[in-house]
Amino acid sequence: MDPARSLADADPAPYWLDDPGRPAAEPALTGAEHCELLVVGGGYSGLWTALLAKERDPGRDVVLIEEDRIGGAASGRNGGFCAASLTHGAFNGLARWPAEFDLLRELGDRNLDAIEEAVRHHGLDCEFERTGEIDVATADHQWQELREAHETAARHGLDLELLDRDRMRAEVDSPTFLGGLYDRRGVALVHPAKLAWGLKRAAARLGVRVYERTPATALVRHRAALAVRTPYGRVLAHRIALGTGAFPSPVRRLRPYTVPVYDYALTTEPLSPEQRAAIGWRGRQGLGDSANQFHYFRLTADHRVLWGGYDAIYPRGGRISAAYDHRPRTYLTLARHFFTCFPQLEGLRFSHTWGGVIDTCTRFSAFFGTAHGGRVAYAAGYTGLGVGASRFGAEVMLDLLAGVETERTRLEMVRRRPLPFPPEPFASAGIGLTRWSLARADAAGGRRNLWLRAMDRAGLGFDS
Repeated sequence: MDPARSLADADPAPYWLDDPGRPAAEPALTGAEHCELLVVGGGYSGLWTALLAKERDPGRDVVLIEEDRIGGAASGRNGGFCAASLTHGAFNGLARWPAEFDLLRELGDRNLDAIEEAVRHHGLDCEFERTGEIDVATADHQWQELREAHETAARHGLDLELLDRDRMRAEVDSPTFLGGLYDRRGVALVHPAKLAWGLKRAAARLGVRVYERTPATALVRHRAALAVRTPYGRVLAHRIALGTGAFPSPVRRLRPYTVPVYDYALTTEPLSPEQRAAIGWRGRQGLGDSANQFHYFRLTADHRVLWGGYDAIYPRGGRISAAYDHRPRTYLTLARHFFTCFPQLEGLRFSHTWGGVIDTCTRFSAFFGTAHGGRVAYAAGYTGLGVGASRFGAEVMLDLLAGVETERTRLEMVRRRPLPFPPEPFASAGIGLTRWSLARADAAGGRRNLWLRAMDRAGLGFDS
C-alpha cells in the first residue's frame, strides 16, 4: 500500500484535542488582577504548580494565565507516556548525576505514585494505565546495547527485564523486533489532553482563577510586587511561577538555555479485533525503539495505534510558528516506517496527523532556578519527557519560591543549569550536524563519529 493513500483521509489535528468533551475556554483576563501567586502557562508544569500550591496552602490566592487554551500546546499533543524518570531516562541520569542517582530514582518513583494518587483523589478522567514501557531493539547493535543496559541497570538496583526475540514478539509481534528491555512499573500511559483538562478542573475547584487566551507580554517590577502585563490588563503578584515550556521565557536571560524542537505523530483508525490479534499487544505497554532517531508508539483507549517520533525538527533560526505544526514529508516517513514495523496491518488508514513544539536543553532534562530576587521561579527543558516530571518540577518551583531547603532543592540537578546553546547561526549549524551524525550512527551499527564523541565529552547533545 502506498503510504500516501493511508494518509488521504487523516484529519490534520491532534487526536487528543479532537474530543467532544474538550472544555470551553475560560474568558481572557481584563483589567487588573491581584494575587499572591501567579502561574504563567497552562500546560502540565503550570497546572501542577497551581494545584499543588492550593494543596499546600488552601488559603493562598492563586491565578493561572494561559496564552491559548489549557493543554493546547505540548501537554495536549504528546504521546501520553508518563514516566517515573526525572532525568530523561535512567542512563542519562547515571551519566550526569551518578552521586545522587539513587535519590533521583526514589524521587521519581514517588512522583509517579503521587500522580497516580492524584488521579484517584481528584477523579481525573485521563485513561491512566500503569502499563510500563518496553525499549525495543530493531538492529543487532541495539540488541547488544540493551543487554549492556540491562547489566548496568542490575548493578544499580533497577528492576528491568530483558526479553529475547521470542519473548518480545510474544508481547508485541513485529518482524523487526529483535528483543526488548521491559520496565514494568516505571511508566504509565495517559490521555494527555484529558489529564490537562482534569488538572484545570481540580485546581479551579480549589479556588484557582484560570484565564485562557491571556499571554504574558511583559514581566516588570511594580513597587513591592511584580506585574505581568497582558493584552487587556495586568496581574500584580507577590510570587510568580513560570511554566512557559518551549515559548520564550519572560526572563530573557533564560532564553539561550532552551531551543524549540518540533515532533510529529500519527494515529490510526481503531483496530479491528482481528488486527489486534495479529499484533498481540495484550499488555498495552508503551513502546519505543532504541535508535538515535527513535519512534514511540502505544495503543489508545479505543484501540488506535499512536505512532510518533523519528524526525525532531529544529526550525530555522529557532522560530516558533503554527506553520510548523504540520509536515507532510514527515507524515509520509512515519507511515512508511509504521507499515515496515507492522506489515500485518497493511491497509490500515490513519485518522489524525499533527505536530507540536517541545523545549529541549543540552542535558535533555529539566533545569530550575529563580529570578527577581527569588520571587520568580522557573522550570524548563523537559525535552519531551515532561508528562510525569513536570509534577516534580512544580514541587521544585514551590520550594524555591518558599525559600526553603528541601531534598529537592539540595539536588545538584536543581542547583545547576545546563550549558546554553550558542547563538545563531551557530545553533542551527551545530544542531543540523548533530542530527546528520545521529542518522549516520543509526545506519553504521551505532558507531558515533568524531562530532558525536566530542559532544558526548562536552555533555552536550540534541535529542527528541
